[in-house]
Order: sequence, then C-alpha cells, then structure tokens
Amino acid sequence: MTQSNHPLEIHIHGQVSLRSDVTFAMLQEALKPLWQYAHARSLADGSNSFYDDEPGIKFDAGECLLQMCWTVEGNEDFRLVLDEICMNLNEVSQCGAALEVTFYDSAFDNADEDETPEQESRDDFIVLFVGPDPAAIMQVQRDLLVQDVVSLMERHFESGELTDVVKAIDNLFHKRFDDLVSSLQLGRPPRGTGGTGGTGGQGGTGHGGRKPRHLH
Repeated sequence: MTQSNHPLEIHIHGQVSLRSDVTFAMLQEALKPLWQYAHARSLADGSNSFYDDEPGIKFDAGECLLQMCWTVEGNEDFRLVLDEICMNLNEVSQCGAALEVTFYDSAFDNADEDETPEQESRDDFIVLFVGPDPAAIMQVQRDLLVQDVVSLMERHFESGELTDVVKAIDNLFHKRFDDLVSSLQLGRPPRGTGGTGGTGGQGGTGHGGRKPRHLH
C-alpha cells in the first residue's frame, strides 16, 4: 500500500452568518455532503469532530451562526465535497465568509526514514469563500487580502503610509467586479460562487518545514 492511499486528516475552520429564516433542517440539507462523507446519518450524528477537543459543527439559532471546527478522515476526493458545500452555503448565508481547510498527511509522520526523500507529504491549505452573491464574496476576499498585506507591510512602514496600497487593492477588486457584471446575461444575476483564494498552497515536504496539523 502506497502512502497516497492513506487517509488524510481534513480540518474545516470558520464561521458563516446565516439568514434569519434558516432552520436546522435547512442547514442539515446544506451540509449534507459533509456529514454523509463522514458516514453519518444526520447532521447531529456527524457534527462531532474526529478529535474530541474540537467543537465540531455547531448551529447557533439565536445568533443565526454556523461555526465549524471539525476534522474528518478522508482523501483527495473531499475536494469535490468542498465545491458542493460552497454552493449550498451560498444559498443560506447572510454575508460573505471565509473558511480555512487544512489537509494534513498524518501518514507522512509515520513513514520510514528511508521513504521520505522520495515521497512528499500531501499537506495543503486553502481558503474557501462563500456568500449570498458575488459582491459579498469579493468583499470578504478584499478584507482578508488587505489584512494580510497590511500586516506584512507594517513591519517596514507606518500604517498611515499604506493608504495608497489599500486603494490599489480596492481598485483591483472594483475592476474584477465590474468585469464580472459586464459579462453577465441581463436578468440572470448569479448566486455566490464560492472558491479558493490566493492563500492556498502546498505544505512543506520535510518534517521541519511542515505546518502544524491545525492552523488555529
């Protein structure tokens, strides 16, 4: 059996503000690809994480909030589940939200020392964006990018010096949104289109350079 056949630990972390009319039954249907992947019979049955110290999948009806800190064992086919989950959450979300997804190759830790030079870990980290419409999704993408860029550049510049940088980012997103609107067919505005952001990327291939199992 090769390492690529070993299960991955897949962790989803984030929270999504839901429409006020969303019920547990509606959320259960939206998250059906997740709990079915975990071989559960319902959301209640599949909401617990692989790790006992994680909250799992929680629905706060009073706050209209979905909170996820949930790990499942799986493989690369889980990426297809993520596509479906994004589309489903678009339909019940109130505003844009970002979800962090970590693929952790636990088998790489247990590989024999003489195997690791020839085999790379399958670690990966991506950010998914969901929202009720493209504008809401682009807004949360913009906010996350500004946060990352400002955090990085404040090591070298004062925050007041970064105004033009933030304006440049805003202009890029305005252009992207205008291009999207101009490409749409009249009378058929799309729902939100969840997807990965620019923060995705492969994990390191050596034990010393790898990210921790969970990034929070």
